[in-house]
Amino acid sequence: MKLTKEETQKVVLGAMLMIICVYGFYEFLIGPAINSQEMAKKNVETLEPKIALEKAQINKTKNLEAKLPEARVILAQVGAMIPEGAPMAWFPPRVSEYFKKQGIDKVTARSNNESIEKDMPGYKRLNWGVEIPKVDFAAFARGVAEMENGEPLLEIQGLDIEVSRDDVSVQRANLNINNLVRQ
Repeated sequence: MKLTKEETQKVVLGAMLMIICVYGFYEFLIGPAINSQEMAKKNVETLEPKIALEKAQINKTKNLEAKLPEARVILAQVGAMIPEGAPMAWFPPRVSEYFKKQGIDKVTARSNNESIEKDMPGYKRLNWGVEIPKVDFAAFARGVAEMENGEPLLEIQGLDIEVSRDDVSVQRANLNINNLVRQ
């Protein structure tokens, strides 16, 4: 069967339209869909570690919520150990009385600095400098050990003992003490 010129043109034009339709279909419909699918896969892949981190954070939060009653009890106990009023009013006399019981008379306490306690909201740490001009080493050592063991809210950060050249039996001592107080 022979095709006429007009029929040949129709077949060629139909083939060209078919090619254009297939090209347009893939270029304008399938191509963007495939690209958006690939982008979605990449987004999911980048979100998976974030999701895992958030799940870990949720578990950590649940664990903290489970420990909340115990933490409240501890905070109440800590709050009960701290005297009422400003620390500037009660800490120096308290330290002086403590060392008087140990046989050490002259004690000077001054506040150096303060920092917020990150783990315990509503509390801060005060850093105190305690100076003892004349002290016998044995009584002082016993007093410092009993202080740190007997006072859970105190932490001795530094200790400096100087010996006088004139009288070797008497030492001068400086303590750096951290104390937990209310804000």
